[in-house]
Order: sequence, then structure tokens, then C-alpha cells
Amino acid sequence: MASSHKLCMIPGHGHPATSHVAPNFITVLGDSIRLLRQVLFTSGQPFIIAGSGTLGWDMTASNLVEAGEDVLVCNSGYFGDRFGECLETYGAKVTHLRAPIGDYVRPSAVEEALKGKKFKAVTITHVDTSTGVLSDIKGIAEAVRKVSPDTLVVVDGVCSVGSEEIRMDAWGIDVVVTASQKALGAPPGLCVMGVSERAIGVFKARSTPVPNYYANWNRWLPIMQAYEAGKPSYFATPAVQNVMALNVSLNQIVKQGLDARFEQHRVASAKAREVISRLQLKLVPTSASHAANGMSAVYYPEGVVATDLLPRLAQRGVVAAGGLHVEIAPKYFRIGHMGISVEPERGYLDKTLTALEEALADIKKGL
Repeated sequence: MASSHKLCMIPGHGHPATSHVAPNFITVLGDSIRLLRQVLFTSGQPFIIAGSGTLGWDMTASNLVEAGEDVLVCNSGYFGDRFGECLETYGAKVTHLRAPIGDYVRPSAVEEALKGKKFKAVTITHVDTSTGVLSDIKGIAEAVRKVSPDTLVVVDGVCSVGSEEIRMDAWGIDVVVTASQKALGAPPGLCVMGVSERAIGVFKARSTPVPNYYANWNRWLPIMQAYEAGKPSYFATPAVQNVMALNVSLNQIVKQGLDARFEQHRVASAKAREVISRLQLKLVPTSASHAANGMSAVYYPEGVVATDLLPRLAQRGVVAAGGLHVEIAPKYFRIGHMGISVEPERGYLDKTLTALEEALADIKKGL
């Protein structure tokens, strides 16, 4: 008998109530802040705040960029567009370096752009969930440090933290924005960030007030520092149960070891690509060398549309996502293979790939 609960394989998706000033929660939040440093390989300041990953854009734009300052957005899809919109909301002058669909912005292009203009920050979507493209954040950070060492390097890691290698301090990355629900493996509801000491210094030296109330680091920095020191503090009520779930996930990730976790995702991605290739399907990324390890964006076969494939996957207990990039949205679908879904003993990825093969066979037969 088929399970009544469908396996959610889109890229990106009971605890008793506890007070946010309860001693056990103070310990959990403080511990989560310390664990996040290990996950991001940083000595900087983590933030764990109720909200989605989008809140991380607001925090970056409102705390680190002042109206009229220039920001360079390395754009590899839908989420580069949206990050740019957020920055413009706070008065930033945004320049987009746009990669062709399925490709990524090369470090050399960033280097050339920085030679022509002074930018306060460069943003990079590490994995754009709309295309499954993996950007070279290490190479871009190196280019920024070489040409414009005062420019901040900001990484949107919502679809990469926990599945792709990120070494903030060693690579010279100033901000990593992510969320709790993807490769970190906790329920949605938390904005999770790592911010370098250098970026905190830039924030403290700003000449104008932070144009945001909830996202203002003047309010949140003392909260994070207090909880890490084992003391309760209050600005806005934290999402207590979400933080507890995140703490469990961070402990599991650190116990597994980050290198082992990255390799686990590489193996899962290779398995997915092998099946996709055998089924004569084509990835949205133009090369496997810059295809994400935590998800696959795949073009439908000729003559097949979303309403042919996605319901057939659902009948087999698998939820996949349709396309998101505005220029090609009806032409492709997306499957997540991140977090617990790549643990071999669970069989989630195998079930998904089998369902894909069976569904396409049914379509071909006209069933």
C-alpha cells in the first residue's frame, strides 16, 4: 500500500512549548550559534532569527549598504534578480552581471567590473534554485580581494549551506545568508547568517541610520551575544521550536563532519545525473562542472509538459517542483537531493529516480 505522505523532493523543502528565556533554550540558542561557526568555517558573528532566507537579504541591504552606494550582483537566475530588487529598495545602485541561462558569472568578469567602478559589495547566489547552477564563490572572492579588497563579498547560500563547500574565513567571504529548511535540514522559519568581523566593522562605521526596524543589527547583535554568553535577552520573540530543531540538525552535521557531508552530496548528485543522462534528459546547467550537488534542474523531454510529469510523480509518492526561471519556467522541473534525502539508508533519492523513470515510461506509452 502506498504511503499517504508524499515524499517532498523539491529543492528546498512535536516539541513541547518552551519559553524563549527558559534555561534550556538559552543553552540551545547559544550552542546553535557556536555550531554555525563550525558549519560555515568562520570566527565571525552568526545570526539566527525568525524569518525566511529573504530576511537575510533585508539584513544585508539595510545594515551593510547605504543609499547611493554601488553593489554588483552576480546574477545566475531568478534569485539574483530578487536580491537586486531588495538592494534597490534600500537605495543601492545595483549593477547586474548576468550569466546566460544555465551558466555562471566568471571571476574574470567580476575582476573587470571592479576595475571600472568602486562597489560597496559584490553578491553571489551560490546555488540559484531556479537553475541549479553552482557559482564559483571561492574564485569570485579571490578576484574581489585582488582588485578591490575593501569590497564586501556576500553569498546567498540559501540553497547551498550544508550541501556545498563554503569556507568563509579562508576564502575571504564577509556574509553568508541561508535558511533553516534546505540542506540544513530543519523546518522553515529561520533566517540564518554568518557575518565576518570585517563586515560587522563596516556596519558599525555606517554614517546613516539603519533604515529598517526588525532587521536592524543594532537590535539583534546584543541578543546573539547575550544568548551565546548564556544570558537571556529580548528584542523579538525567537522561534523557539524551530531553533531547537535547527540545533539537532547542526549537531548531526558537525558530528558527521563537513567534508564527509559534502562528499555525500557529491555522490548523490552524480547518481542523479547518471540516471538523468540515461533517460536522455538534459540539465539546465550547461555543464556538470557547475551543476549543484543539492538539486537538479532538468528540461522536460520534447513534447512533455509539467502536467504530464509532475502528477505522475505525485502518484508515486514524490513531490517535485516545476520551473521558476521566468524565461524557461514551462520547460523544466526541479528535484532536490539535499540533507537527509541523500542519506543512502533512507532510499529517498532512489525512490525519486525510480519514480521519474516509471513516470516517463508511462508518458511514452500514453498511459
